[in-house]
Amino acid sequence: YLPANPTIQMFLRSLCKIDGLATGSVVSDAICTLNTLQTNASALEQVRRERGHPQLQLQAMRGYLERAGLTVEELDHLNIIHVTGTKGKGSTCAFTEQILRSYGFRTGFYSSPHLVQVRERIRINGQPIGKELFTKYFWQVYGRLEETKDAHRGTMPAYFRFLTILAFHVFLQEKVDLAVIEVGIGGAYDCTNIIRRPWVCGISSLGIDHTQILGDTIEKIAWQKGGIFKPRVPAFTVRQPENAMDVLKDRAKEMSCPLWVCPDLEDYQADCGPLHLGLAGQHQRANASLALQLSHTWLQRRCLPGGKMRASCRLVLGLADTEWPGRNQTLKHGAVTYFLDGAHTMRSMQACVHWFRETAAQHERMASGTVARVLLFNATGERDSAAMLKLLLPCHFDFAVFCPNITEAIASCNADQQNFNVSVENMLTRCLDNERSWRLHHGQGDNSTELLIDNGLSLVPKKKADTLVFPCILSALQWITQGRDPVLADSSKSVLEVKPSIMAKAALLCNATEIHILITGSLHLVGGVLKHIDPASSK
Repeated sequence: YLPANPTIQMFLRSLCKIDGLATGSVVSDAICTLNTLQTNASALEQVRRERGHPQLQLQAMRGYLERAGLTVEELDHLNIIHVTGTKGKGSTCAFTEQILRSYGFRTGFYSSPHLVQVRERIRINGQPIGKELFTKYFWQVYGRLEETKDAHRGTMPAYFRFLTILAFHVFLQEKVDLAVIEVGIGGAYDCTNIIRRPWVCGISSLGIDHTQILGDTIEKIAWQKGGIFKPRVPAFTVRQPENAMDVLKDRAKEMSCPLWVCPDLEDYQADCGPLHLGLAGQHQRANASLALQLSHTWLQRRCLPGGKMRASCRLVLGLADTEWPGRNQTLKHGAVTYFLDGAHTMRSMQACVHWFRETAAQHERMASGTVARVLLFNATGERDSAAMLKLLLPCHFDFAVFCPNITEAIASCNADQQNFNVSVENMLTRCLDNERSWRLHHGQGDNSTELLIDNGLSLVPKKKADTLVFPCILSALQWITQGRDPVLADSSKSVLEVKPSIMAKAALLCNATEIHILITGSLHLVGGVLKHIDPASSK
């Protein structure tokens, strides 16, 4: 099969080897097996069967948990902090985990998605579990499920469900003192909500996302998020839109769940001077306040009964020491500075733009000459790319570059970053749509494209413009940086030959004193970039 669009045909012929996979190590075999759960027939049948009956999802999760040799009663011993939200739930979890680790507790942390390696989703004491541990526990859980599938109509859990079960298994086996669990999507019917007795729950900022699953209004989304509330379990939320807050209050009342709204970060009395955050961006202050409340409530139950909350030195240091890659992250490699933020909703993109304009301006003031600004963008799923791109216009980029979430166009593509739920054709079509939206925002019209690379690997509008489309992340980064990032200039990385006419367009990049690149629109895109520019992230 080839699509009617000849441009996409050229892409697909060029990328025909991209699904090839380098194996040979035990951990690679485990990850390859894990990836089969993205598309196996039983998983797709589960989705179809449960779409109209979401309550079946938790029922099915209990069954898988038991088949893996675990019980919901065992999960009660993990002393869980359960966190959901639309924007900032991962950062809130990262703050919380770091704070409690600073008290000497052995922490477990389950999050999604991963940026570079799937092991990032399951952390012990802030670090992704090692390859040996991942492999050991993966086969323990997978083996039990495989052995029992014939008695259950051949069913196996889908990718996220499996990883959730694996995380619970790891945390129990590794005897963590507590587990910080980030919800996948929503809350009420998310498979993490099999948890019966968390110690405390949190809801970060709410907005519109995953509308096909959660609903298309803030009220419907708030109802789903409030589904993690449990009877007599304290819960905290940041300030929310009025309608969303009303729904959360109603949900809390229904479930006899005490709910509090976090104060502003400025309202805390700190014993060690002003509060500093390890994560950049004004919006992180609300996440930090939520993390302080979650941490303090957990500590009160564990070992600090009574007393008014003060931001003690350990709490303050925990906030300052927090790291969470891919969120408002800045990396400088010589003349090239990368600004990475996985914003993928309207509200998170607004926060990203605010952070980038402020931070990039500071860097430009320190530059000794001209600075070229480049946007590297991709968006996936049902998200409104055109609306997000419109928010980025005030950043005044010299180039807007688009590529799919494909790390590189070679057969040794990283197994951790393969996604079999979206076809390459759909990914490439989305990039062309994004490029077209950007041009329309600039009043450049909807022009056709010509091949950018001689073997048909990329595209650029016929008329001179500031937009380019590449077939993979590596080829986009190589063109943008023009050999000026020593990490990307590694001789082991293949370099695609670009037409001379297109290379001429790079004169601005070659002549600039510095190149500033904002990478945004997708956490998967950010992860693919980090794989190339931060080699330590792949170890």
